[in-house]
Amino acid sequence: MLDPKLLRIDLNNLATQLARRGFILNTAQLEMLEIRRKELQIEVQTLQNLRNTSSKTIGQMKAKGVDVTTLLEQINATGNELKAKELELESLQTQLLELALVIPNVPDVSVPDGVNETFNKEERKWGELPQFNFQPKDHVDLGTNNGGLDFQAAAKLTGARFTVMNGHLAKLHRALIQFMLDVHTQEHGYTEVYVPYMVNKDSLRGTGQLPKFEADLFRITGENAYYLIPTAEVPVTNLLRDTIADADTLPRKWVCHTPCFRSEAGAYGKDTRGMIRQHQFEKVELVQAVRPTESLQALEALTGHAEAILQKLVLPYRVVSLCTGDLGFSATKTYDLEVWLPGQQCYREISSCSSFADFQARRMQARWRNPHTGKPELLHTLNGSALAVGRTLVAIMENYQTSDGKIKIPSALSPYMSGIDFI
Repeated sequence: MLDPKLLRIDLNNLATQLARRGFILNTAQLEMLEIRRKELQIEVQTLQNLRNTSSKTIGQMKAKGVDVTTLLEQINATGNELKAKELELESLQTQLLELALVIPNVPDVSVPDGVNETFNKEERKWGELPQFNFQPKDHVDLGTNNGGLDFQAAAKLTGARFTVMNGHLAKLHRALIQFMLDVHTQEHGYTEVYVPYMVNKDSLRGTGQLPKFEADLFRITGENAYYLIPTAEVPVTNLLRDTIADADTLPRKWVCHTPCFRSEAGAYGKDTRGMIRQHQFEKVELVQAVRPTESLQALEALTGHAEAILQKLVLPYRVVSLCTGDLGFSATKTYDLEVWLPGQQCYREISSCSSFADFQARRMQARWRNPHTGKPELLHTLNGSALAVGRTLVAIMENYQTSDGKIKIPSALSPYMSGIDFI
């Protein structure tokens, strides 16, 4: 959530910044509500003062034996009017909060302008594209031919956009998870954390999924209003909710493996083949909380940690800066990592690494105590996939395929695969 002060005193400048990402801020509505809010606050304060003064007068008159019946009637009338004004003010403040909760974050000045993904800026490439002396297959043909992927079984068990993995391919999927966790904890300084796979509304509101993106979530029916997590970002970042961190504990760096559940609302007809866009998939997620002055530097480092996984697996990829029109709702700046898929002859997203500045922290009231002022201040939060496990498996299958349909195991994963060289 944006600083409410911006909505009160810098509305036109804020509207200009948000227009960069294609969001039209209704300044007229906000100005009207803010004017009425100020009026109500003055009216409430005036009525409160009148009630307090009258109550004091009644006490003095009673002590002198003066009849206070008329004054009591006036106080009751004032009290009723005050209650009505307070309810109106509360309703208006709720309306302002609801409007604020659906306003996206402001793009950082370094984010390239653009209306959609075609305006994203390529920052760098890494690795050589594989050369085959045969027509490379995609992961669906590779997986179904060797029995490792069974989409029909998944459709029978559940429905579309699910996968069953078998044998050594399932083992490779599990090996990737362990490999990523080991690299991030042993080489990059992250603390592994295990979290619930279901969260409440407060958690989803804290990281920005609610109220705007409820259609993308799976809600659990029953006594408790729980939701399946769309990403580990939600529970891990909310560990900071309603806390004040000591400066010497920063930065906080967590790595977490979870399944992720997404309804893919609005994705009808997109990536219906294979494992690219699933309702259930695995991710290893990196989450950081840092001092505000270190936010963008931390984003560069976090992106590098995700890149390290691709480099160790020798998977060619590129890094792109998302333009203003392609930024996620809560992000102020995002780098996407896109891995090369020979079966599709294109780069596909495998990770998004984002800085949210204080946008999430304000919603969560996640703070740190500045030692120079002694006062609590909002943290800056960041996260990134490092990596999406299913898409990494897809990339290995397609980049490491052989002419006879086998899949070579990357050397970095050999210790996790019990000496198996090929699937």
